[in-house]
Formats: sequence, structure tokens, C-alpha cells
Amino acid sequence: MLAKRVIPCLDVTLDDEGNADVVKGEQFEELRYAGDPVELAKKYNEQGADELVFLDITASSEGRETMLDVVRRTADEVFIPLTVGGGISSCDDIRETLRAGADKTSMNTAALQNPELIDRAARRFGSQCVVVAIDARRNYDSSGDHYFEDEEGTKCWFECVIYGGREPTGVDAVSWAQEVEERGAGEILLTSMSGDGTKEGYDLPLTRAVSGNVSIPVIASGGAGSPAHMVEVFGETEANAGLAASIFHFDEYTVEEAKNVLADAGVEVRL
Repeated sequence: MLAKRVIPCLDVTLDDEGNADVVKGEQFEELRYAGDPVELAKKYNEQGADELVFLDITASSEGRETMLDVVRRTADEVFIPLTVGGGISSCDDIRETLRAGADKTSMNTAALQNPELIDRAARRFGSQCVVVAIDARRNYDSSGDHYFEDEEGTKCWFECVIYGGREPTGVDAVSWAQEVEERGAGEILLTSMSGDGTKEGYDLPLTRAVSGNVSIPVIASGGAGSPAHMVEVFGETEANAGLAASIFHFDEYTVEEAKNVLADAGVEVRL
């Protein structure tokens, strides 16, 4: 059995003075300051995180490039795999991001708008470097491809959204996940927009739907409020990793404490 991964996430944006700040909100709104990205990366590396995700959350919506200088300084402080996303829209962007110290690059908006970018990136850099981020919301209309039951037993499908959840696409998340796998993506970062920042637990129907219909690793994201939620998502879905932000940023739990809870529950993790 492959060990499940615990991955802190740095949602990074630029403040009014151009400084990089880690922020956290709920459903990508009402963001509050959580710390310096370089210092937090160093802390999570020391706590035993398996990987780290660095997302420049306003790069795409603001039409700017990823803050590579901050990526370089972050990469210098960690000795675990680093995934960087936000504002990546070409193979040149991927190359420069990898050169800055990233081990993997994550695409969301650009991949949906130009799916051939996934094919080109996988051929040029290898599937292991290509992560496709899927942000999804529940939709209860009749235009989906794949339907599942929510917690109340109501049929719904999961719709991809872009630009930090600001724009619906009409694309079925399960169909899109299967397509990105076929195009050569090596991993999926799956975020529930409804769950993001709520700390009420991962969206199990969404995670189950996507992870059960692809063979590449899926990172569950959105809603982690305690290590018990990680135990739940690993026990009830085929997710390979659990991503969390608030519980680590605001010192509710350390990565080490989360892993100990998982291990005590019988989940295979690297201690």
C-alpha cells in the first residue's frame, strides 16, 4: 500500500505594496493574512510534510505571471516536492517555474481553455511534472455528464469553475478528470469550492466521484478542519493525498500531529 500524503497549501497573493502574503479565506473570499510564504514553507518542511503546494491565487484573474522570485526563495527552504500553480499558461511558463525550483506545475484555467497544453507539457517535461487543478461546485441541473448522490441523497453533478471559482464553465469535473489523464497529466489537485475554508470536512461525494474514475493520483482539497477529516477522506474515497491550509497556518495542528492521528487510525503515512 502506498503511503497517503499530507500536503500543506500556501495560497499566495500580493499585497498593496507588492509583498507576497499567504492568505486564507472561505470559498476564496474574505481572505485574511496567514504568514510569510517562505517562513511557512520552512516550518512545514521541518514538521515532516510530504509535499508542499504553492498557489499564486490571483495571478490568473489579474492576468499576470507567477511570482517566481518568491518561488525561488521558497524552494531554497524545502527539501520535499514543491508544486507551483497560478498564472501558468504555456510551456515557457512551466519551464521557468521548474527552473525556479518547482518539482511540479499546476494548471487550472489555462488547461481548461487550452487542453492541448496538457499534451504538450507532458511530452516536453514528463507527466510527473504536470498537475491539473480542478476546482468544482455541485450543480443540480440536467446538463451534467455524471450524476452522483449528495449527503441528502439528491442527484447532482460537479461543475468545473475557473478564475479562482469566479466563473462557471459548464464542464463536468469527472469527464474533465478523465480527459486530463488521457492527455498525460500525472496528478489531479481536486478542490471543492463549496468546502473551501469551511473546515467542515472534505467533499466526499466529489472526491469519491473523481478519484474513483481515474487511475492517476488525486489530491483532496477544500474543507479540512481536523486530522479526523483526513482519516475520513482516506477511508471513504480513493484519494492519494490530503491538502490542508487553515489547520496548519493558524497552529491548530502541526503536520506531525496530523500524521500521528492518521497512523493511529490505521492509515499508512510516512512518519
